[in-house]
Amino acid sequence: MAEVALRGVGKVYPDGTRAVTDLNLGIADGEFLVLVGPSGCGKTTALRMLAGLEEISEGEIAIGDRVVNRVPARDRDVAMVFQSYALYPHLSVRDNIGFGLSLRKVPKDEIRREVDRAAQILGLAEYLDKKPRNLSGGQRQRVAMGRAIVRKPQAFLMDEPLSNLDAKLRVQMRAEIARIQRDLGVTTVYVTHDQTEAMTLGDRVAVMKKGVLQQVAPPQELYDRPVNLFVAGFIGSPAMNLLQGALSGDEASPRLTVGGQTLDLPAAVFTERPALRGYLGRDVVVGIRPEDMEDADLVTAAGGGTLTSTADLVEAMGSDVLVHFTVQAARVVTEDTRELARDAGTDVLGALEDQHTDLVARFSPRTTVKAGDPVTVHVDTGRLHFFDIESGAAIWGADAGSPREDEE
Repeated sequence: MAEVALRGVGKVYPDGTRAVTDLNLGIADGEFLVLVGPSGCGKTTALRMLAGLEEISEGEIAIGDRVVNRVPARDRDVAMVFQSYALYPHLSVRDNIGFGLSLRKVPKDEIRREVDRAAQILGLAEYLDKKPRNLSGGQRQRVAMGRAIVRKPQAFLMDEPLSNLDAKLRVQMRAEIARIQRDLGVTTVYVTHDQTEAMTLGDRVAVMKKGVLQQVAPPQELYDRPVNLFVAGFIGSPAMNLLQGALSGDEASPRLTVGGQTLDLPAAVFTERPALRGYLGRDVVVGIRPEDMEDADLVTAAGGGTLTSTADLVEAMGSDVLVHFTVQAARVVTEDTRELARDAGTDVLGALEDQHTDLVARFSPRTTVKAGDPVTVHVDTGRLHFFDIESGAAIWGADAGSPREDEE
């Protein structure tokens, strides 16, 4: 096991394309760090540079106490687990797992011991004599992990290892990977596009956009305190609702106007976000998590505010109900929201002219709201998020938006 550090790492391809810019990450010994972001954000390139499969253009990579910039991939003492299982179809599970040890001329008795140990950890003991074609997708992925485990590397590097599995199997394998990493205590860097994987697996999660690290933090901190619009919109499912609003009133009774509707804000909002005082009388971007909205008919507690609309779509999920509705507020169009829209496969500019913003709320399953019904939505105004329209930075205190990278 070892600490891993990337210091000012960048990658520029011969055609001038810049894939990664000034990446600074410190990964502690035994930590599980997840790199997440849209397709093309540079996360896989960063992993491949760490593995030695891509040359770096600038900066420094260290594994343990050794700078490995010029160390070949085979000598870096890391083990890769790829999206494709890369198993040899003519070899048994046992021989696939022990293949790397055989190449290194490890004695056969030792190979057998290490393969048996890995198979026990992975629940593969009864499959050791089978060929890959006789295994399920999840079992094949475990074989690929077994091949990494027997090497006893200083770090595991995993590149979207679950993307070829169906949804149910992905959930099972997420739990398996978390358990195995915890039991082995091996430093792990895991790349994924799936933010649910990132949030459930990582001790910390690093969010990237266009080759630039946006924020690295424990999963709950990312969710509760995103540093900018991009992180706020990328982390969470359904995504955070983003719309323009205007702050008015004073510190004792602040208000937020959203498309002609007004929400009273708690005075404590300025205690939690001192920098927000400077935005009174100005427009801001407001973020509302779906779970911070509820059917007003089911809310008995005092406080908060309401938005009225019509339910456009109602999706019963069993444990909750997703209610889609529209408010007459300007859609947020920035570089961050454009990137989020591209990643989601939608056109953020499509509805600019009508000044309507689509929102989704997570209601209790006790709601009786149906599509086409008028709906009054209770908003927990104590849990709103606020962002600067120009910079996209979260509005907190004097250092708002600053924790974009590891503080080492």
